[in-house]
Amino acid sequence: MDATAPITQDVMTIPRKAEAGLPNLVGMSRETMRDALIAAGAPEKQVKMRVNQIWSWLYHWGVRDFGEMTNLSKDFRAMLQEQFVITLPEVVTRQVSDDGTRKYLVRIAGGHEVEVVYIPEKDRGTLCISSQVGCTLTCSFCHTGTQKLVRNLTAAEIIGQVMLARDDLGEWPVPGQPVEDGRLLSNVVLMGMGEPLYNFENVRDAMKIAMDPEGIQLSRRRITLSTSGVVPEIARTAEEIGCLLAISFHATTDEVRDKLVPINKKWNLEVLLQSLRDYPKVSNSERITFEYVMLHGVNDSDEDAHRLVKLIEGIPAKINLIPFNEWPGAPYTRSSNNRIRAFAEIIHNAGYASPIRKPRGEDIMAACGQLKSETERARKSRAQISAETGGA
Repeated sequence: MDATAPITQDVMTIPRKAEAGLPNLVGMSRETMRDALIAAGAPEKQVKMRVNQIWSWLYHWGVRDFGEMTNLSKDFRAMLQEQFVITLPEVVTRQVSDDGTRKYLVRIAGGHEVEVVYIPEKDRGTLCISSQVGCTLTCSFCHTGTQKLVRNLTAAEIIGQVMLARDDLGEWPVPGQPVEDGRLLSNVVLMGMGEPLYNFENVRDAMKIAMDPEGIQLSRRRITLSTSGVVPEIARTAEEIGCLLAISFHATTDEVRDKLVPINKKWNLEVLLQSLRDYPKVSNSERITFEYVMLHGVNDSDEDAHRLVKLIEGIPAKINLIPFNEWPGAPYTRSSNNRIRAFAEIIHNAGYASPIRKPRGEDIMAACGQLKSETERARKSRAQISAETGGA
């Protein structure tokens, strides 16, 4: 396969239109917004300034009412009101875990739902966002993988998840008041529902908005994109987004990974690892994160740990060990704490950071691998899933 060829799927993405038919300013690039304003009658000589002003109101101040955009003329605000909308996904439910984790069930166009998770920590707050409704990859350990892919999210629906979380956290600056030090939402991870690299353009456009210095202002090094291994799009992630990269790895042989992460049948371990060695931004300061879910009796032996060290040799990396978060019908169980610690010690002794991720939000099904929207939640039995995955 041509490594430069774009990856496409036969999957619909809803256009950036509100149900009323008016264009949604949220999610537009600066160039698209410029063209839309000119088409709506804005004087071309003023349009760059107008884009900057609207951009600041949307993404710095979090304003949703054209009437509050006070540095725009009344006539211009009236035009905006008539020809555009500012629309975010709708929060259907908000659950708060005993550990402070927040899970939002979010409704998007078409009545579909995705889940978004905010994880507060001592020195940062991480928002886990979704890129698709459902997922096409059918990873056998992942609850989201038991939900069929419905469609890609638009850039508006992706950046909208960041904006609605800032709403809930009360984190938009207030005009005339000093901006508080520190951020409640300081990091974004594309680790929710879906495979981000199968929706590359919308993910890229949304993350460019998140990183824009005149808007939400997230550093590119505070955004991490997790992929199961869509090899032809990996280099584009560095070149067109520039964020950090995480790999949903989970196995040390093709035989096991074919069952756990079926995309491995298309791009196997050798091909995937070579793409990571060639990754444009890989360095000791921007290591690739290998995510490795710990499954009892499947991928957690000492031999697996030694193989993992050998496989990633020469790649600046850290390995996040993830205790398996069980869900109804799951065909696997979590490795014991002693087994996880022994695995981590082997990796640590080989010179790699091997943090063990503390499960967060398990009581509200918000932990890694547990996300699945209510409207698409036709559960399968443990036996059905095990049969489909060959009893991995």
